[in-house]
Amino acid sequence: MNDLTLRKLEFEAVRESIAGCCSGALGKGLARSLKPSPDPKLVRLWLTQVSELLAVVDEHKLPPMGGIHDVRDQVRASEFPTPLEPEALAQIAETLAATGVLSAWLTRAGPAAPSLARLGERIADLSPVAAAIGEAIDPRGEVRDYASEKLARVRKTIEGTRSQIKRVMDQMLRQASVTKMLQYSGVTFHSDRMVLPLKAEYRGRIDGIIHRSSDSGATLFVEPSGSVELNNTIVRLRDEESKEITRILRALTQRVFANAETILGTLDAIAILDLIAAKCKYAKKRACVCPMIDDDGVLDLHEARHPLLLEFFEKEAGEGEAPREVVPIDVRLGDDFDVLVITGPNTGGKTVVIKTVGLLALMTQCGIPIPAGPGSRMPVYKRIFIDIGDEQSLQQSLSTFSSHLSNQLSILERCGATSLVLIDELGAGTDPDEGAAIGRSILAELLGRKARAVVTTHLSALKAVAYTTARVDNASVEFDPQSLRPTYQLRIGEPGNSNALIIAKRLGMPQRLVQQAHDYLADTGRALDRAIAGTQQSRRDAEQARKAARESALQAEREKAQYEKDRLALAAQQQAFERWTKWVNQLKPGDEVFLRSLHRPAKVVRMQLHKQTALVTSGAMDIEVALRDVAMPAEAP
Repeated sequence: MNDLTLRKLEFEAVRESIAGCCSGALGKGLARSLKPSPDPKLVRLWLTQVSELLAVVDEHKLPPMGGIHDVRDQVRASEFPTPLEPEALAQIAETLAATGVLSAWLTRAGPAAPSLARLGERIADLSPVAAAIGEAIDPRGEVRDYASEKLARVRKTIEGTRSQIKRVMDQMLRQASVTKMLQYSGVTFHSDRMVLPLKAEYRGRIDGIIHRSSDSGATLFVEPSGSVELNNTIVRLRDEESKEITRILRALTQRVFANAETILGTLDAIAILDLIAAKCKYAKKRACVCPMIDDDGVLDLHEARHPLLLEFFEKEAGEGEAPREVVPIDVRLGDDFDVLVITGPNTGGKTVVIKTVGLLALMTQCGIPIPAGPGSRMPVYKRIFIDIGDEQSLQQSLSTFSSHLSNQLSILERCGATSLVLIDELGAGTDPDEGAAIGRSILAELLGRKARAVVTTHLSALKAVAYTTARVDNASVEFDPQSLRPTYQLRIGEPGNSNALIIAKRLGMPQRLVQQAHDYLADTGRALDRAIAGTQQSRRDAEQARKAARESALQAEREKAQYEKDRLALAAQQQAFERWTKWVNQLKPGDEVFLRSLHRPAKVVRMQLHKQTALVTSGAMDIEVALRDVAMPAEAP
């Protein structure tokens, strides 16, 4: 898909919405780089992953992403000689520890979500690496005292030496002859050395080293001779401590580097899982579905809504505006016709249709659920082209005839049987007769190239194309002559009218003038209108029959899906029972279990399989419980 198509259809806003549903930076980065795929197999996989998560989310909740950070740069940096900083290692440890929780979630949800389970195989158990780091570095990024025996010994010696220095200082501060020479009674620090604030006029009265003076020169900071050697000892110990910390950090960094490939692969899989979860959240929030992928190039959308309009109206309501609802549309393409010509007045409704179709196609090919009804089908297009005004809004923008025609000709050169072409206001910007003639030739070329196309126009002459050309049909956005506004309902098979005479009459134009204007209409125009009126009811009946057949098929699909869901749930229960049975038969005294009824952990004292009971200890109590009450520790909330 070219960037122009993505920009014209405002796909960036959809990417940001998905990014906003991600739990962390890993998923957000992936969401913001989403691009539609032309590969049906890949699109099916993406949609299947989301469908599976939607199916299990009520029982298993969303994948737990707490504690996961984007530490890929830090992991890559472990290759270099310089060891990682403690803060970076602490983040890596927290992230790797969280992989265990994710793995447990995937184990529980896996039987009912096979594609997610396959993704979970890429998430390695890195808890040993996390534990090794955690033993040396605390969550705040501080190296623990007992990261090594040597570090513990050095730090203990430093503390002992500092206590000796403090005793020396306290002894001096208890002497009145000393305190009268100080600016204030207390110690301060210079480069980690304890010093006394001596008044300048008493220079030389305290034996020791003057390290510096205050800016005014009134105070000298003196290290008493009694503490100089002790402070020198601390300096040496600090250097020893620094070297030991560097050794520890280097060892931990080398361990990260040794597992770098596995860690990076795990993080990539977690990013994908976070993105899938974000798509699931988006689907639940917007009442979206995962469309079926049609290999025959058939687009069949039921109750489709423009996703950005949904967000815009929701924002309006949140700001206190009167609530508005997006009118859903039914639109199809590629089954009984390949080109859909939407005619009627320039009221904005036509443009919403082509933007809805285009944006939902992009979302589908990114594996994003679409705001449409169940049973909706979408093909996977190799290329999507659009010619529309330059304004990023849902109303047509004015542009020159030449620039639009140039863009349309470029589209005709590149489109083919697997392309979707969207053209807004075909033939506009020039003489109506010439514009209609050019429009007819463009429609003919689209048909010749077997492209799928939705075009809008306000030129009545283009309505006739559907009556004289195979694989072309008309549509219109319904117009309410009473309110003089579009209802935004799309009617396939019914070309739109300009409604200019109706509007004129409603606005008070005398009947005599209305009739006179009607008489001025060309005979061909009146004949076409009569022909259209004669076929309108039969087309409406045909569309109603099509909708009834679709609903019957959809009901059958729902029943089939429910059966499959029940079958998978039963299989999952069976697998879980088999795992539990195998685990119970291997329990021995001292093993940890979880008691379902008491919601607390316990330890096995004695198994009594012949009685289907177990004696366990929890706290200070020994309890005999039924085996069915005993669960694996991983099931603990």
